[in-house]
Amino acid sequence: MHKLECSAMCVFGQNWNPSETVRLTARILAKQKTHPERTDSEKLLSVKEFESHLDKLDNEKKELIQNDISALHHFYSKHMEYPDNEALVVLFAQVNCNGFTIEDEELSHLGSAVFPDVALMNHSCCPNVIVTYKGTVAEVRAVQEIESGDEIFTSYIDLLYPTEDRNDRLKDSYFFTCDCRECITKEKDKDKLKIRKLNEPPSAEAVRDMIKYARNVIEEFRRAKHYKSPSELLEVCERSLDKMGSVFEESNVYMLHMMYQAMGVCLYMQDWEGALRYGQKIIKPYSKHYPLYSLNVASMWLKLGRLYMGLENRTAGVKALKKAIAIMEIAHGKDHPYVIEIKKELEAH
Repeated sequence: MHKLECSAMCVFGQNWNPSETVRLTARILAKQKTHPERTDSEKLLSVKEFESHLDKLDNEKKELIQNDISALHHFYSKHMEYPDNEALVVLFAQVNCNGFTIEDEELSHLGSAVFPDVALMNHSCCPNVIVTYKGTVAEVRAVQEIESGDEIFTSYIDLLYPTEDRNDRLKDSYFFTCDCRECITKEKDKDKLKIRKLNEPPSAEAVRDMIKYARNVIEEFRRAKHYKSPSELLEVCERSLDKMGSVFEESNVYMLHMMYQAMGVCLYMQDWEGALRYGQKIIKPYSKHYPLYSLNVASMWLKLGRLYMGLENRTAGVKALKKAIAIMEIAHGKDHPYVIEIKKELEAH
């Protein structure tokens, strides 16, 4: 597929910067032209059959799609043929709704893809399978016992957050509300939104206000990543943790979210001790809030293991890496390159 991009890249040089979604859509269009029949990944569902939810798009989402279409024309115009604008709107809406984010073993972003047959699976906040990636192949493995005739469910979103937040995200990105067991019983919500035990418990209004503040600061931080320096970002994390800590327990998911961001900044700044301190606070509540076999928990054990090893704490490092492997052998499979690589790291130490 690089042939499609190569000549365009040569023309634009350093100014060639279409978004990942635009690049993915351009590749789909090129593939459909060179390979009009169904591909190996479309045995059950073809890209053309993807749900687009076109009727549910608000003006903001429609505008973003038009921006993507403009970028597609701008960066690829001399190098490919396009369907009309209406068909492109449908394709971008389909890609937005059915795309997969590809991540490495530490959940660092690698790219985006569509896997039509895998996209057939519905969502549950108590998934019975996990999707992982090996090169350009998606693999689906069971993480619960699945009886013959049971529906296979994956998770479309990060499951750390409470029911209301999860459903806001599902409505915004996928246009539905989840009615899985977890969403009906909300049994994990109390722990996820744990309030500090104080002599004078905070009022319901104070808790509501702090949840509102937490959601705003998460969004503010997401935007700030594009223009603030690492030290400024760390300051945003520390300030928000300080404020939320007056009402929330450290195991509260909004506290954990900002600790995770702070850990990421510390890793970027190569402040290994700082990253380790945050990771140590995160791992226990993560193990409680996430499902039993979670890539988020595995990647946190892995980061901790590598930090311990780098800081010469071999005993803790071995223990953490073994915890990561135990989850990844189920989620990724024992023969996955990531699992083999981590086992080599253990042997080397």
